[in-house]
Amino acid sequence: MRRLVATLAAGTTLLAGCSTSEPTDELQVSESVTAASPATSPGTSSPAGTVVPVGATVTALVADPKSRTLALATDKASVLLLSLDNLGEPARTVALPGPATALSLGSDGALASVGSARQVVRISLPSGSVSSVPVDGTPAGVSQAGDQTLVALQDRKSVDVVSGGRSQRQISGGLFSADQVLSVGSNAVVLDRMRTALFDVNVGEGKIGAGQRAGAGAGQAVTDRFGRVLVTDTRGGALLAFATGPVLLKQRYPVPGAPYGIAYDPKRDLAWVTLTERNEVVGYYVASGEPQEKYRFPTVVQPNSVTVDPDSGRVLVASATGGGVQVMQP
Repeated sequence: MRRLVATLAAGTTLLAGCSTSEPTDELQVSESVTAASPATSPGTSSPAGTVVPVGATVTALVADPKSRTLALATDKASVLLLSLDNLGEPARTVALPGPATALSLGSDGALASVGSARQVVRISLPSGSVSSVPVDGTPAGVSQAGDQTLVALQDRKSVDVVSGGRSQRQISGGLFSADQVLSVGSNAVVLDRMRTALFDVNVGEGKIGAGQRAGAGAGQAVTDRFGRVLVTDTRGGALLAFATGPVLLKQRYPVPGAPYGIAYDPKRDLAWVTLTERNEVVGYYVASGEPQEKYRFPTVVQPNSVTVDPDSGRVLVASATGGGVQVMQP
C-alpha cells in the first residue's frame, strides 16, 4: 500500500530567503536549472464522460460557480466563455492583448496573466467585459488577496502588489523564478518552479520569507479549505501538502504518472490531479490523515489542466492538443 511520507523524513530541506539578485542553492545538482513541464501523453485515449469541442487549444481553465461560467484560455489572444449549465451552447470570445499564460478566479471574475503584453486582464463574469493593469514584468500567475492583487512576475523573480489599478511595490529575494502566487488566509506563498520550492510571502513587510523544497520538480499548486497548499511534484511523482506561515511540508503521497494539473473541490475535499503520462485524472480525498484515492478516469489526450464545479461536483479536463474539454460527473 502506498503510504504517506511525513515532512520530517530525510530529504526535506528548508530554504532561507535572501536578498541577492542571483541566489545560490547548495543543493542544486545541475548548473542548468529547468522548470518541470507536463509529460508527453500517449497519442490516443478513450475519455470518460463527454467531450465538448471548443475549436481551440486550451492552455488553462477555471470554473466560476457564482456566475456559472467556464473560462478557457487558448493559445490565441483570447479567452472563451461557456455556460457551466449548458456547455453545448456556442462559446463567447473575449479578446486579450496576447495569449493568457494563466487563469485564476478573482472577486468578480477571472484574472488572466498576459505575459507577452506585460498586463493582468480582469474579465468580469458573466458579462465578459475587460479591464487591464500594466505590470513591470512578465506575469505568470495572479491571486486576489482582499483589495490587493498579487502578481507573480516570472522574469523579475518577484511578486507585484497591485492596488487601485496600479502597481504599488514589488517583493523579491531568494527566487530563481516566480511562477504562481496563492493567497492563503492572511498569508501568501509563491511557487518557484526553477528552484522547485515554495516560499512564504510577507505582503505587509514586503519580504520573501523562508521556503521549502517542493519535490523534484513542482508543477501546479492550489489551496484547500484547511489553509494548506497542495502541489503536484511532476518529476518526483507525488502530491505534496504544505502548511503556511511558515511554509512546512506536512504530507507527501506517491502519485505515479507525472502529476501536473490540479484542482480542489472545497465541498467534497477532493483534489483532482491530472497524470499526463497516462492520460488520466485522479480524485483524492484530502481531509483525512493521508490522501485517499476515490476516483480515476481516462482523459482526453494531454490533460494539462483541470478545474471543478463545486456546486455539481463535475470535473472538467482540457486537452492541450486541441482535443476539447472533457466533462465528468463522479
